[in-house]
Amino acid sequence: MSDQRPPVVTEDISRPPAHLIEGLKYIGSATASAELSKLGIRDAQIRGPVALTPGASVVGPALTLQCMPRREDMIDPDEYVDPQRQLHRHVLFHTQPGDVVVVDARGDMGSGVFGEMMLTYFQGRGGIGVVIDGCIRDFGHARTLDLGLWLRGATPNFHTQTNIMPFAVNQPIACGGTLVMPGDIIVADDDGAVNVPVALAEELIRTAGEHADWEVFSRMKLAEGGDLRKYYPLREDAREEYEAWRRSQE
Repeated sequence: MSDQRPPVVTEDISRPPAHLIEGLKYIGSATASAELSKLGIRDAQIRGPVALTPGASVVGPALTLQCMPRREDMIDPDEYVDPQRQLHRHVLFHTQPGDVVVVDARGDMGSGVFGEMMLTYFQGRGGIGVVIDGCIRDFGHARTLDLGLWLRGATPNFHTQTNIMPFAVNQPIACGGTLVMPGDIIVADDDGAVNVPVALAEELIRTAGEHADWEVFSRMKLAEGGDLRKYYPLREDAREEYEAWRRSQE
């Protein structure tokens, strides 16, 4: 093993307060993305990974794994002799209930970052979602686990067969072109995965809650044949009607 290989990073993440996670569970990824743009985060979508477990919806703090381009002098030739030397395992060792593992796999379509066994371990520890800008192995088995999967796809290869190598655990990563800090909050559903900075979560919950309220009202009015120009987005001359409806709901 080359002495140039970076040391295994073993730090755990700083998890956000539980009330932020609970509050964001009522906000879909589309609303989160739209409202974050108003709060100054132009594009919070993690591009590339798509929902491969239809109907799954998760909100949780991000455990992060960074991969880098393969460089032979930094590869550990004996990592499969001693499994504890496999750096990509170490991110899963930190799993607590409700966590989401997020991997910058550089969009590589031939590298299976995790397989069935490691994902079973992750789910058994309470993990709820996997977001990878790349692929996994054993997809047929993995999709039967109680996990939300947002991936580019599947591959029969394991990670040492291809052009990337696991490099760091619980460090900042660029997943799908989006900066993800360890402990950021992932909101993911059928529309995709969005990264929520913890510092903006409280304000996002407030603004997105208001947005969700008027969308419920607008959807009801549109289903009744209401004027699209008046009810979506909510026009000012519909505001009094909306406020009356909102009071009735309270």
